[in-house]
Amino acid sequence: MKTGAIGLFDSGYGGLTVLSEIRACMPRYDYLYLGDNARAPYGNRSYERVYQFTLEAVKWFFDKGCHLVILACNTASAKALRTIQQVDLPKLDPDRRVLGVIRPTAERIARFTRSGHVGVLGTDGTILSRSYELEIAKLHPRLAVTGEACPMWVPLVENREHDKPGADYFVKQHLDRLLQRDPKIDAIILGCTHYPLLIGKIQEYLPDKVTAIPQGKEVAESLLDYLHRHPEMEVKCTKGGTVQYYTTDSPEKFNQMASLFMNEPVDARKTSLEITK
Repeated sequence: MKTGAIGLFDSGYGGLTVLSEIRACMPRYDYLYLGDNARAPYGNRSYERVYQFTLEAVKWFFDKGCHLVILACNTASAKALRTIQQVDLPKLDPDRRVLGVIRPTAERIARFTRSGHVGVLGTDGTILSRSYELEIAKLHPRLAVTGEACPMWVPLVENREHDKPGADYFVKQHLDRLLQRDPKIDAIILGCTHYPLLIGKIQEYLPDKVTAIPQGKEVAESLLDYLHRHPEMEVKCTKGGTVQYYTTDSPEKFNQMASLFMNEPVDARKTSLEITK
């Protein structure tokens, strides 16, 4: 039986916040991380382009021996996951699996709200897709969901401005807008894997009664549960406690940014997908 690392994919750096939590929860496993930094960000790209890029990445992971791939990117999960699961996987390899980050968060959101009113902060692509609203409606039909796109938040993180005074305006602006539209919100999903780096600013401008929910821990717990429920997949995941990083852009730049997310030195290698702008 062939075995391989667990793959995690993101358009850039944000998925590292998910990887960090998964490694903390499941340290025995091997992980392979790919950031498509050369074509990031995905948030404002079309469905067709995000699907194309994400499918290329999934094939890359399969070529590297991964049996399980996590789309640690909300935009890819929103715009590409379902098509890949339903259309491509049966043709590529029906025994492999590709999972996302939206459903695990949606499954667990009810435990964080008393009012039944939930907010979602994300990129333009994630919010316009209404993926969280649709997923939460299926799982928790009584919850009211309001989304707010925050197009400046990812650039703030990737330009290392997330903890600077200039970030305050953009953080407060979107939190105020969201809570003005539904003052009953008491739980907010950080629907982009970059946003945990803004958690200090977010909590500063949120009322005490409102909880901000990063996805990493929810996704990690969901993945652990998934492997318990699917032992046939669990045995295909190697367990050496290692992590390898790849980027489609400059490894030097990736290492510098990734070390900020992972709180440890990172040594990435460059790889290529089908680079088409």
